[in-house]
Amino acid sequence: MSDLRALVGIEHPIVLGPFGGLSSVPLTAAVSEAGGLGSFGLYGYDGERILQTGAQLRAATSKPFALNIWLPLGDEVVPNAQHAIFAQALQPFFEAVGEELPARPDAYLPSLDEQLEAIWDVAPAVLSVVFGVPSEALIEEAHRRGITVVGTATTVAEAVALAEGGVDAIVATGSEAAGHRVSFLRAAEESLVGTFPLVPQVVDAVDVPVIAAGGISDRRGVAAAFALGAQGAQVGTAFLATAESAINDAHREAIRRTAADETVLTRAMSGRLARGARNRTVRAIEASGTIAPFPLQNWLTGRFRAAAGQQNLGELQSLWMGQAAPLARYGTAAEAFAELVQGVPAR
Repeated sequence: MSDLRALVGIEHPIVLGPFGGLSSVPLTAAVSEAGGLGSFGLYGYDGERILQTGAQLRAATSKPFALNIWLPLGDEVVPNAQHAIFAQALQPFFEAVGEELPARPDAYLPSLDEQLEAIWDVAPAVLSVVFGVPSEALIEEAHRRGITVVGTATTVAEAVALAEGGVDAIVATGSEAAGHRVSFLRAAEESLVGTFPLVPQVVDAVDVPVIAAGGISDRRGVAAAFALGAQGAQVGTAFLATAESAINDAHREAIRRTAADETVLTRAMSGRLARGARNRTVRAIEASGTIAPFPLQNWLTGRFRAAAGQQNLGELQSLWMGQAAPLARYGTAAEAFAELVQGVPAR
C-alpha cells in the first residue's frame, strides 16, 4: 500500500474537508501551505467559475491541493412545474430576507462533463468525489493527467466498491461529520456508521490508503484515527470555524455554542440528509412536511440562505457542523493545523 503523503505530495497527513458552497481560497491555501492537503468544494460551480477558482488557488499556493465534486446519483430532479409549488412553500423565508421568490432556472446544477473539462485544465494534485464511484473513464483521464483520485465512503460496502472501481485513496466518513451524508449504495438513513467502527473495518477491507473523517477536531482525534489504521485525518468543522473560512460570524458563533447532542441530521435545507444545527428554518421546514427533492430544495433554499448570510442571519442559514463542534476552538487555520499535526505519530 502506498503512503498517503507520498501519494499526494504532502508533508503532513492532515486533509481539509471540502465544503460545498462554503469553501474559500484563503483556507484551502493555508492548509496546503502548512504542509497538509487543502481542499475546495466545487458544488454548483460551472466551468468558468472552476477555472477562476483554480487560478486563484494557483496564485495563493504552489503546494498540492484537492478539488471536490459531487457525482450524480441519478435521482436528481430537473426544473419542472413543481418549482413554483415548492418555492411558494418557502415564501416566508424569502420575505424574511427581503427577496422575491426565484423564477424557475434552466438548470439547477452544471453538468458533470462541464465541471470535469474545467478541472482537467486546472490540474489539481487531487480530485476527490462524493456520492458515488467515479467512472473508469474519469479515473483513467485523471491518472493520465497525474491527478490522484480520492473517493468517499460511509459504509464498508461503499469503500469496497470504490476500491474495486480504481480510486487511489478513500475517505471513510463517520456519521458524526458535518454536512451531507454522502451515501450512495443505500439510503443515507440506513448508512449511519460512526467513525470508530467504520475506519478500522474499511482499513481491513481495502488495499488503498484510508483517510478518517468525522468528529476529528484536535490532536486526540488525529491520534485516534491513526490508531484505527488510517493514514490520514480529514478535518472539517475545526477549520470551518477559523478566520480564513467563508462562513460569517453567525455561523462561527453557532459552531462554538452548539453542543454535540444538539446537531441534527435533516433533509430540510437541501433535500438530502445533512448534519448541522437545528435553527428556526430547519424546525419550520421539518414541521411543514414539505421538502422538495434534491437539488430543487437546495437551489431554492440557497437563494434565501445566500441573502441571510450577507445579513448575518444565522437562523435562516444552513449552519453545517459536526458533533465535535464544541472542540472547534481555533481562531486561525494555522492554530488549528498546529494542534492537529501534534496527533500524527512519528514515522
